[in-house]
Amino acid sequence: MMKPSWMVVVLLACAALLAGSLPAAAQGAAAPHEKTVPPTIKAVRFGVLPLGGAVESRALWTPLMADMSRSLGIPVSAYSVPTYEELDRAIGRDEIDMAFLSAKMALDAVMQRRMKVVAQIARHPSVPEHRAVLLVRKDGPLNTLEGVLTQPERWRLARGDSRSVTGFIVPQSQLFLPHNIEMETRFRSEFVGTHQATALAVANGDADVATNNTTDFERFRQQFPVEAERLQVVWQSEQPPGAPMVVRRDFPPEFQARLQSFLTGYGRGKGARADAEREVLKTLRAAYGYVAADDSALLPQARLDYQLGRQRAMSASWVNEAAREQRLQRIEKAYAEQVETLRAAAR
Repeated sequence: MMKPSWMVVVLLACAALLAGSLPAAAQGAAAPHEKTVPPTIKAVRFGVLPLGGAVESRALWTPLMADMSRSLGIPVSAYSVPTYEELDRAIGRDEIDMAFLSAKMALDAVMQRRMKVVAQIARHPSVPEHRAVLLVRKDGPLNTLEGVLTQPERWRLARGDSRSVTGFIVPQSQLFLPHNIEMETRFRSEFVGTHQATALAVANGDADVATNNTTDFERFRQQFPVEAERLQVVWQSEQPPGAPMVVRRDFPPEFQARLQSFLTGYGRGKGARADAEREVLKTLRAAYGYVAADDSALLPQARLDYQLGRQRAMSASWVNEAAREQRLQRIEKAYAEQVETLRAAAR
């Protein structure tokens, strides 16, 4: 007969073997209400587009990030920078896990296989469409669109970064290039900054005309009512591609799904918490929240880039026609590759 001490050892060994044979889910299954996060993801670094200053941009997103942190059970911190270029570099260095980007920046990040689209702002017929605009002073020497287009060399331009859809890409493709005006070279001088900075430049007499958009100009009216009263809109674009929310492509699919679920459910419930979330969304100019999206949401931006590239190639000076044709062929090839990549996400 075995001694009791040996019986205990045998029983413990059997129990260990039995535990090892059980599925992992059965061994460590969390209660349905418990938050489970992939062990490799201990925090989320949220990239914030520069609006006014880096501090102001961070402050706008802090309430949503705090709610996201509570939902995921891990810290969510802002990665806020003063320029599009710095944010672009941070993405390239893998210092950003998630971000709200211009469609142009998102397209670049997706094509580099660093990010993927998970959501975009929900639009509603009752909300004025987001559009690019051109601003001038009401009492300035330049107060008409015709004046801008007929003598651009006379005027000082304040514009957005070349990665800004409404601050550069849309005005360039829809307004200036069709009138044979290159924004970077035809004006007397140029200042590049955020939408807030470009509006202030014109309001304070440091520039004559500025690119902007309806959403940020409305925010500017609330923050700087005196300065906004000095300005008028002389041109408005067609509706541009929307800004999406992107996450790192190498995040586990289940974690990407949790981020998407948080965004699409934010502000859609009932009760005091949902009411507070809707107030947060209003400050972010996303009153109707976010809807699920994938990389195919960037097809309009790819088309816009393609059109802009062709416009520039056609209006530029070339050594010969063959050189222009080679450039056009490269543009066609790049666009075809973008379309194939973006459509694959919807399959």
